[in-house]
Amino acid sequence: MTHTDAGAELDPVHPVSPPGAPSAGLTGAQVAERVARGQVNDVPVRSSRSLGEIVRANVFTRFNAIIGVLWLIMLFVAPIQDSLFGFVILANTGIGIVQEWRAKQTLDSLAVIGEARPTVRRDGTAVEVATNEIVLDDLMEIGPGDKIVVDGVCAEADGLEIDESLLTGEADPVVKHPGDRVMSGSFVVAGGGAFTATKVGREAYAAQLAEEASRFTLVHSELRSGISTILKYVTWMMIPAAIGLVVTQLVVKNNDLKDAVARTVGGIVPMVPEGLVLLTSVAFAIGVIRLGRKQCLVQELPAIEGLARVDTVCLDKTGTLTEGGMDVTELRALDGYDETYVRKVLGALGESDPRPNASLQAIIDAYPDSEEWRCIESLPFSSARKYSGAAFSEGDGEASTWLLGAPDVLLAPGDPALAETERLNEQGLRILLLARATRDLDDPEPARGARPTALVVLEQRLRPDAADTLRYFAEQKVRAKVISGDNAVSVGAVAAKLGLSGSAVDARRMPPGPQGMARALDEGTVFGRVTPQQKRDMVGALQSHGHTVAMTGDGVNDVLALKDADIGVSMGSGSEATRAVAQIVLLNNSFSTLPSVVAEGRRVIGNITRVATLFLVKTVYSVLLAVLVVLWQVEYPFLPRHLTLLSTLTIGIPAFFLALAPNKERARPHFVRMVMRYSIPGGVLAGAATFVTYLIARHYYTGPGALDAETSAATLTLFLISMWVLAIIARPYTWWRVALVASMGVAFLFVLVVPALQSFFALKLVGVAMPWTAVAVAVVAAAALEFLWKWVDRRFPV
Repeated sequence: MTHTDAGAELDPVHPVSPPGAPSAGLTGAQVAERVARGQVNDVPVRSSRSLGEIVRANVFTRFNAIIGVLWLIMLFVAPIQDSLFGFVILANTGIGIVQEWRAKQTLDSLAVIGEARPTVRRDGTAVEVATNEIVLDDLMEIGPGDKIVVDGVCAEADGLEIDESLLTGEADPVVKHPGDRVMSGSFVVAGGGAFTATKVGREAYAAQLAEEASRFTLVHSELRSGISTILKYVTWMMIPAAIGLVVTQLVVKNNDLKDAVARTVGGIVPMVPEGLVLLTSVAFAIGVIRLGRKQCLVQELPAIEGLARVDTVCLDKTGTLTEGGMDVTELRALDGYDETYVRKVLGALGESDPRPNASLQAIIDAYPDSEEWRCIESLPFSSARKYSGAAFSEGDGEASTWLLGAPDVLLAPGDPALAETERLNEQGLRILLLARATRDLDDPEPARGARPTALVVLEQRLRPDAADTLRYFAEQKVRAKVISGDNAVSVGAVAAKLGLSGSAVDARRMPPGPQGMARALDEGTVFGRVTPQQKRDMVGALQSHGHTVAMTGDGVNDVLALKDADIGVSMGSGSEATRAVAQIVLLNNSFSTLPSVVAEGRRVIGNITRVATLFLVKTVYSVLLAVLVVLWQVEYPFLPRHLTLLSTLTIGIPAFFLALAPNKERARPHFVRMVMRYSIPGGVLAGAATFVTYLIARHYYTGPGALDAETSAATLTLFLISMWVLAIIARPYTWWRVALVASMGVAFLFVLVVPALQSFFALKLVGVAMPWTAVAVAVVAAAALEFLWKWVDRRFPV
């Protein structure tokens, strides 16, 4: 049994109309009956998480559990100001839920706009319905680019070819005949027809694969996985440090249990980088909302991040650099053929295809059909073949067979017509050849021996925004590769008009194998006569050389490459299959939206890298302070209120503004390495300097209230160093960044000078010598930090 008819035995419950007998489809009563029985395609195609999932994801986290337990303890054993960190966590969680809910609403509304509506035949009329309105036994009409959304059995076929490679891995399209099985998840590449739905809802094959191609999912993201890795290391560091701290404080403060517990909690809480995950989620969510306002549907959240990391963009010419429509500008009859007769042939060819592509539609608009001709047989256009055809019975009883397609495919090398074609291609025009076939259309090589009859000259409409977008990618050091099924010279001329320089390569003469192909891709810019399988191979070849590849397209011939690319970008007007496999859908069909997506991704990655350093410096110095306290057997220098104040002024508030600020830095890989190489030396310096101040203060102050004075001095040193870390992270300075850092310093000064705030936060600098000593230690540590971070940059470049 061949692959084509594998499993094609028919279910007697779902009869198929005999070949050649078009069915009227189900009646309204039959549809209602099946809906009542629940035989509908009820698989929920979600664009985002539900509200319950959003709440659970933001509330029930590992660190929220740790902080929550510590907060409950502090509510019972200490003043309310030592429990402020718990209210901060509540606020953070609320912000996370609200922002993700807003992003969900944006995604859901865009998903409805971009949702494909399959065509079903009911009561003899073709109507478009939502995917979840399809019922069992519905007759589904399909054509080029349509995705098969439910399982079924072919009822009608007119040159129907279906690509099942996303399901089976087999690259060649499968020709379908009435009675053959069609599987959901495959898509039509040529021809048309209809099939009867035999499995809907969760029984369909694609539903069993969880609709992974078209659902909003949190797929691999270096940012998310990097933060998860960091949090795992943090957990490992926290556990022994926290245990040592608990034991030490209970022993040292054995006469005051409540104060021991308060200082223990004060040591554990800052180890938790609780705001890091929140800010990452908020930054992504706001990115989705911003892009949504530009009619850009992000079907997979990390696509924002992924496109920011892209260094090569593969562009399909038609629908991306050019608009979908074309115009016939000239008709050149060849070999003595009468132009009036040629016009009749072209009109009949246009009428023979019920689903014309852009080229054929231009011909239909230019040459109306002559009703005298009758189509006997047709061969639909396919991207792999590069031509279509039809056999006619002419009005006078004569029979003829015609082919329409790429001249360099239909003609033998050296044919005189090719020289004229080449000259026109150099002007950026698209040329189709009309040829009279000498063989039947069902012949394995119908084009062999075909006689050239006429050249059809088509002019493509350039997208007005394409040149600016290509210029943006060039400025951002992102290489653009134009990959098209059209003639390489013609595509090269179009690219040159848009300011894209580089050589044009005919893909049929590219070296085989990924290595040779990757070298050719490095050298060339424009590639013509590329087959769908070659597009896929080109993406793989670029990836094998370490490139992060984005692929844009709108046609069915782009599906395989879009699926394999790191980021697939589809036009909203593109085929249903391309929209299903793409991570990003440009609903406004505007190629110029892509720079916004790149910029949004760079903003998210660059800013999260900055603020992650802030959070992890705090984690490192908190763990180090806990270890030093255990080794020296002394009271922990801080209460929770002190570190809540420091975290809010040097991390929480600044990080929120920095995470949402504009950022055009190119995204760099190795997120964990980048963050840790700054946060470890920064945290070690901050922790060591703070402990030095604390030890000096312990020798300086004696008597009642000494611990409060020591804590105040240590807090001053830690605040100044943390401010210097913030000042470095905020570079390069703009007016608002300077204002942000300065306002945090003013706020801390306000706490130190207002008696009510001094009392609330238990902060009062005693004397003159020790506060200035604390400042001096902080200045030395800040200078060391500047030197150390510059040395790290030189010694460990990313």
